[in-house]
Amino acid sequence: MDQRLSLVTLGVRDLAASRAFYGRLGWKESPPSNEHVAFFQCGGMIFALWGRDALAEDAQAGGPGSGFANVSLAQNVRSKDEVDRLLKEAEAAGAKILKPAGDVFWGGYTGYFADPDGFAWEIAWNPGFTILDDGSVKLPA
Repeated sequence: MDQRLSLVTLGVRDLAASRAFYGRLGWKESPPSNEHVAFFQCGGMIFALWGRDALAEDAQAGGPGSGFANVSLAQNVRSKDEVDRLLKEAEAAGAKILKPAGDVFWGGYTGYFADPDGFAWEIAWNPGFTILDDGSVKLPA
């Protein structure tokens, strides 16, 4: 198996509400989005929103309430100031701040917000990661 992640799909309670939230963050949908699913090009990978029941059925997995998925999503940025700015933008768009931005033990600066379905998003500045021009993250050699 290739060491690659191509797509992250969140199973959401209300597709229209989640679609509107990410739109307020300034995210633009990409084809083949339709009334059942929203796709967003994110650098070299894809982020998608799909109804919870449809995703659970597709995966043949337990539906909502079957347990915490232990997932957080992250966007790495180029500076501490950008962490602060993006957390403010997310809150203005309707996010709940889970953890205000601050210095962390490993030398970075991070904060967390929750989208309308409670999915945790970390906004992080990591001095050990390089953010390339296309927004992708390069791990140290």
